[in-house]
Amino acid sequence: MSAMHDGFTVLVIEDEESYREALSVGLRLEGFRVVVAEDGGTGLSLLAEVQPDIVLLDMLLPDMHGIDVCRQIRAVSSVPVVVVSAVDSELDIVLGLELGAAGYVTKPFRLRELVARMHAILRRAAPVVPVVASPLVGPSGQDEVNGPDVIRVGATTVDLQRREVLSDGDPVRLSRKEFDLLATLLTPAGRMRSRTELLDLLWPDQYLLDSRTLDTHIHRLRSKVEPDPTEPRFIITIRGVGFRIDLDGGAQATQPSPMSA
Repeated sequence: MSAMHDGFTVLVIEDEESYREALSVGLRLEGFRVVVAEDGGTGLSLLAEVQPDIVLLDMLLPDMHGIDVCRQIRAVSSVPVVVVSAVDSELDIVLGLELGAAGYVTKPFRLRELVARMHAILRRAAPVVPVVASPLVGPSGQDEVNGPDVIRVGATTVDLQRREVLSDGDPVRLSRKEFDLLATLLTPAGRMRSRTELLDLLWPDQYLLDSRTLDTHIHRLRSKVEPDPTEPRFIITIRGVGFRIDLDGGAQATQPSPMSA
């Protein structure tokens, strides 16, 4: 990524000419290098060529829905995506965030507020979980258990570097946010993370979100890694405060499930 004083590159994917021109002019005056695309296909083609620091993505495009563009971006890049749309649909917001969008701004908006949001997101663009190079197999030929990269949670093995999860040797399909939530709770394991802390870490600058979003992700994560999600043993609720992970599952949770908390 570019250094702050050199100016960030922003890819604007917007079909409305008035907004496209206003963003192009306004963001350049704010020091950004701006590349524009008037539809999703063009934006996706420019993504690899430009390698932007941040993407502003309209939800309603002439050739495809913004959700599909966001999904394709996330499949090949971790670049922060800010959805900018006149569509104030809770479903679209949730879907965008599920796919890893870093922010959601509703039209009309003030340029100064958008720029402030963009800079805040760019400052937080570093991944939540650092990638640490270390061997996955020890001198004995056995897996390194609970090392810096590979952590065992009961029958579940989490590879933080490869972003892979196995349960009894079988792959577990987690969404990007579900894995980020699990990785955050595991670094370090046993540390209690408050609801506010998790929301700030995983959904920065998302003032539209409330704790129900976190509860939903906890519920889904438990359904994939807990032997009995109705009586969680590993992802423990600290009632009224937050969550922590018990690697051994020794302290079976007596708290209600987060969907009813």
